[in-house]
Amino acid sequence: MGLIASVLENRGIPTVSITLLKEVTKKVLPPRSLFVPYPLGYPLGEPNNPDLQNRIIKEALTMLSTEVSEPLVKDFQA
Repeated sequence: MGLIASVLENRGIPTVSITLLKEVTKKVLPPRSLFVPYPLGYPLGEPNNPDLQNRIIKEALTMLSTEVSEPLVKDFQA
């Protein structure tokens, strides 16, 4: 997805990725990424926790307004 995000950004479409594997993200270098500290398969955190899930989505969407000249990886504060 990070490679697709880069192509979209080059065409003027802002993107943000939610990532679970920071080491992979740092190799692929998508324009904007929000690292979440949850297990694979749970990018929005634990099931049945809509407050947490909404916080993650809102933080990711907020990142869309950040202009980037180099890849940005932000840690989600749970």
